[in-house]
Amino acid sequence: MLKKLPALFAGLLVALTAFAVNESELRNGHPDTYTVKRGDTLWDISARFLKKPWLWPEIWQANPQVENPHLIYPGDVLNLSYLNGGGGARLSSTGPRVRREPLDEAILPVDLKDIEQFLKNMRVVDDKTFRGLPHVVAVEENKLRGINGNLVYVRGLDAKPGDAFVVVRPTNLYYSIEGRKNEPPTTHVRPLDTHHGQNKMIWHNNPVKNMFGRNSSVLGYEVQVIANVQVTRTGDPSSLLVTYSDFEIRDGDLIMPIEAKPYDSQYMPRSPSSVPASFEVLAFTDALNAVGPKQVVALSRGAADGIENGHVFTIYHPGDRITDKYKYPNEGARQFFNPNDSKVTLPQEFVGHVMIFRTFDRVSYGLVMDGLRPVHLNDVLRAPE
Repeated sequence: MLKKLPALFAGLLVALTAFAVNESELRNGHPDTYTVKRGDTLWDISARFLKKPWLWPEIWQANPQVENPHLIYPGDVLNLSYLNGGGGARLSSTGPRVRREPLDEAILPVDLKDIEQFLKNMRVVDDKTFRGLPHVVAVEENKLRGINGNLVYVRGLDAKPGDAFVVVRPTNLYYSIEGRKNEPPTTHVRPLDTHHGQNKMIWHNNPVKNMFGRNSSVLGYEVQVIANVQVTRTGDPSSLLVTYSDFEIRDGDLIMPIEAKPYDSQYMPRSPSSVPASFEVLAFTDALNAVGPKQVVALSRGAADGIENGHVFTIYHPGDRITDKYKYPNEGARQFFNPNDSKVTLPQEFVGHVMIFRTFDRVSYGLVMDGLRPVHLNDVLRAPE
C-alpha cells in the first residue's frame, strides 16, 4: 500500500510554475538548477530553494493553471528563474513532463522507509476501546507461545467463522496530569507490561511521575500489530488460526479489527490554522536522550485537538531555569533571602521542524524533517516559522 501513495505530491515542485514567490522566502545561495537524484524527497528538494519547505503545496494550490500536476523523476532538472518586477521569483521545471514511468519511481514528499512501521503496525486507541478489546487466554496444546499455523483461544470476541483480525500488543500508556495552580497540564508515558521485555520497546520515554493526588486523563493506549488471525470457531473462548506473525503470540495479547484504511493515502505538508496548548514531544525512537532528522516522535495532541496529517510545526526546547550565580552566589545570604529573584528562565531554543503523518484521537506521530539541535522529550511545538 505504501507504493500507492499518490504521485500528486511528486509533482508539486513542478507545479510552482507561474506563481510568484516572495523573494524573502527564497533561500540565500540557492542553486539556479537542480538535477533530481534517486533517493531525493520533495521536502529535501524544496529546502534547496525555499526557507520554508512546507510552503510548496500552498504555492501549487495558488496556481490555477495546473489541473493535473506532472511527476518528477530522477534525472529531471528543476530551474529557478528570476522575474523582472514584483520583487518575486518563479520556480519552473525545464525537465519534467508527462511520461509513462512507473509511479513508484517518482519522487515522494518523504522517504516512506522512515515511517513505514508507524503507518502499518502502530495504533493508539482510547481508554474505553482498549478496555473492551478481546484477549488471548491460551495457545493450542498448552503451548506458551503461538506462531504461524497455531490456534489461539480468545475471550470476548463477537465474530463469525472466517472473519479476520489482527493481534496487537500494548506498548505504552500516554496520559496527562493536571498542573498545579496556574500551571498547564503535563504529559507523560508509562511503558506497559511486555512480559519481561520480550517485545522490545520502540520508544524511549520519561519515567512515570507521581501524581500527588492530581487528576489525570488517558491520552491513549499505544499497541503494536504483531500477527494476523482468522476465526475458525466461535464461542467462549473462540478459536483463531494464526495466518501470519511477526512475534510469538502469548496470553494477554489483544484482538482488534483489521483497519480498512489504516492510514491516509495522501497528505499535504502545510501550516496549521492554530496550535493547541501543551503540545509536546512524548516519546521518540532509537535513542536514549535525543533524536534528529528522519526519526519519528510521538506527540501529545491528536485529531481531537485539530491536528491533521501534513501539519508542520516548529520544535522548541524550553529555556532552562537556572540560578544567577554571579549576583546570587551558592550558599550566600543573598540567594537564601531572595530565592525567586535568584532564578532566571533562559529563552527557548529553536530545534527544527516536524511533519505530522498519522493522527489518533489525542496522540499523533510526526517525522522530524530537519533541525539545528537534537529533539528532547517534552520539547514544545509551535506554529511553523
